[in-house]
Amino acid sequence: MIAYRATLDVPADTALRLAAWLAEHRGQLGTRTGRRAIGCYRQAVLVLRWFRDDTSLRMLARDAQIGISTAYRYLHEGIDVLAAQGPDLHDVLVRGRAEGWSHVTLDGTLIETDRCRARGETGYDLWYSGKHKKHGGNIQVLCDPKGFPVWTSPVEPGSTHDITAARIHVLPALYPAAAAGLPTLTDKGYTGAGIGIHVPTKGRNLAPDTATRNSLLTAMRALGERGNAILKTRWATLRRIRLCPQRIGHITAAALVLSTLERGHY
Repeated sequence: MIAYRATLDVPADTALRLAAWLAEHRGQLGTRTGRRAIGCYRQAVLVLRWFRDDTSLRMLARDAQIGISTAYRYLHEGIDVLAAQGPDLHDVLVRGRAEGWSHVTLDGTLIETDRCRARGETGYDLWYSGKHKKHGGNIQVLCDPKGFPVWTSPVEPGSTHDITAARIHVLPALYPAAAAGLPTLTDKGYTGAGIGIHVPTKGRNLAPDTATRNSLLTAMRALGERGNAILKTRWATLRRIRLCPQRIGHITAAALVLSTLERGHY
């Protein structure tokens, strides 16, 4: 075995903030000093290595000199602590109106996961996305006008259509926001979403005014398309989740908090 030094491509302030949140969490649990295998800072580094580089749990456990089951517990604890810092959807929309946002952008993404078969009511594979031809979880991502993700939804199985997931998790909050002057721009997968949700018109040989409207919506949504890329490119673990797929929502919310931390908005 060859030992070598490595650098974690995450700002030190992010690790320190996560360590502080972990310390606060341990205090709430009543954890006594010296009762944990590793301290809060080392636990924060373990969690950040998993998010940033998708480092295997076996390697994380080895480097921290703890058992692999302990590494799993510490990782899940870190995910939950981060996700708990995630923004509330209504607060995000209120802030957007206060800051004068012209719109928000809604887009769905599939967070891939290891092959997992779970039969739906009619016998179909619940976590398999026919659109993407892969297993994973459907996450709805809301972005500000500059295309930075500001909120992510709980997970729905990959077989769930974007419009269905949106109706469950986000559309009820977007309607009053649109009525207050903050509309939502989406793609054609959200056709029929309702008033205030602007979707390009489907079809060919469209009338000039309709085609122009489609072009304008597409241009305005272009920046919003980068929201999913920001999360998946920065945090390698989101490219394929190897934990329980039910955890995808918490993991994505945690990644959003990390991205927001790096942006300096906490």
